[in-house]
Amino acid sequence: MDMDLIDFEPATTTLRRLVTSVTDDQLAAPTPCADYSVGDLVDHIGGLAIAFAGAARKQPVPGSEQGGSGDASRLEPGRRDQIDRDLAGLAEAWRDPAAYDGETEAGGIAMPAPIAASVALNEVVVHGWDLATGLGLPFSARDEDVAACMAFAEPFSSPGSEEMRGDAFGPVVLVPEDAPPLERLLGMMGRKV
Repeated sequence: MDMDLIDFEPATTTLRRLVTSVTDDQLAAPTPCADYSVGDLVDHIGGLAIAFAGAARKQPVPGSEQGGSGDASRLEPGRRDQIDRDLAGLAEAWRDPAAYDGETEAGGIAMPAPIAASVALNEVVVHGWDLATGLGLPFSARDEDVAACMAFAEPFSSPGSEEMRGDAFGPVVLVPEDAPPLERLLGMMGRKV
């Protein structure tokens, strides 16, 4: 599978700014992810940053076999700064063309490396919107990042693909065909804008 390298820098930079802006009194605030508070989501983002950097380097991440559950109680002092560094590491890891070769694993799931890159970008962009929404902040993403995420999400977001979705995403939220691309992506991911 030929795939252009994904430039994770813009999306991770946006998410890094959001993560480091979270104050302790915002940790209990709700997010569009029904099971996650802001703190839970920040912890989940930290886990996915480590897991997908490991996937790029073909290095399994101990403890990530169950996927990226979020638990705000794990956010010790300095954890948000560590997540900031881990998101920078995620962008760096996917700059290496070898990251896109062969098979890899993230969250205990084996997949072709280019698919892992697509999943990682989708996680960074969509959870960026989730976190911004939970914090009451505006969110934007590059058109090419949204387009890449939509290309990843479309196969399991059409009618009849419900079984492919598993429990990782909420039910598709229908949005108008002429809605902005980010809004259409969020609908595919089960988010109500």
